Amino acid sequence: MNFNLENRENFVIFTALDNSIDGQSASDLKARILVIAQPDIDALILDLSNVKIIDSSGLGALLLAHRQLKDHSIPVVLVGMQDFTRNLLKITRIEDIFDYYDNVETALAGVKNKKP
Repeated sequence: MNFNLENRENFVIFTALDNSIDGQSASDLKARILVIAQPDIDALILDLSNVKIIDSSGLGALLLAHRQLKDHSIPVVLVGMQDFTRNLLKITRIEDIFDYYDNVETALAGVKNKKP
């Protein structure tokens, strides 16, 4: 999976560069999430603006991020969701476990405002 990884003020920003998350790319994403989704970060921002298609293994990767961080009250934020992906989250009834923003800058501002 092609991606960019950035850390801004302890907010980890993962930007997917591929247009789909499925099969092998989902496995790569899960492996990367296990490394970056640690309790010492303030939020994990997943920029999915480039992702047009995601399958069940891709959804599993998003759920892994949520499971890794929920006990530490660290938000997982999804940015730039395409309609197909957002509808898939609705259908599977996992839409409410994530925060959503249109772009990384508004996500950073939103997460900073929610921070205690």
